[in-house]
Amino acid sequence: MGRRERKKLLSRKAILDAAARAFSEKGFRETSVADIMNAADLGIGTFYNYFESKEEILMCLLGQLVQEARVEIDALRTKGSTASELLTTVCSMTARFLDENRFVLPLFLSGSEHSAMPEGIAPSRQLETPGFKSIFGQILRQGQETGEFRCDVPVDLLAEMFHSLYQAAAFSKLTFSFRENVALKTRILLDGIRAK
Repeated sequence: MGRRERKKLLSRKAILDAAARAFSEKGFRETSVADIMNAADLGIGTFYNYFESKEEILMCLLGQLVQEARVEIDALRTKGSTASELLTTVCSMTARFLDENRFVLPLFLSGSEHSAMPEGIAPSRQLETPGFKSIFGQILRQGQETGEFRCDVPVDLLAEMFHSLYQAAAFSKLTFSFRENVALKTRILLDGIRAK
């Protein structure tokens, strides 16, 4: 990779990192492109060489989570991890990311629901939202195929239940932290879907 390509990658990463910090501190709606670029120590015009909007950055950040989860799953699969172990790891990793980056939570939860999307993301962009339910679905399907999980409940319903853990934890009034809440709910769900 040449010097110019390295510089482009570093600038893009600086913008993403600065956006994540700014979104966490000020909130998604309150953060401007100027805020992001000031934090990245780059000119405002440079922003548009890499992204069309701050909504696109939000999509990229969620896409990074999906990619990290897929890499982790692949590594665990090569070690022979069970579907329960995969789900526990992915749920924990996702809870950590969402807890540290709360501004991503509405996008994560929305899937194809426009109503939950941050203001400004057009309905046509919904289809480009990185899917996370599919990760749950693949692991659950694997668990059903190996006899680890019950087969009397459709995979899509189970995937939806795992995906909704985060919403339930985000709105919980219990004294558990977000991560603890997700971990406990994950354990209970897993206990309920294991083949007896």
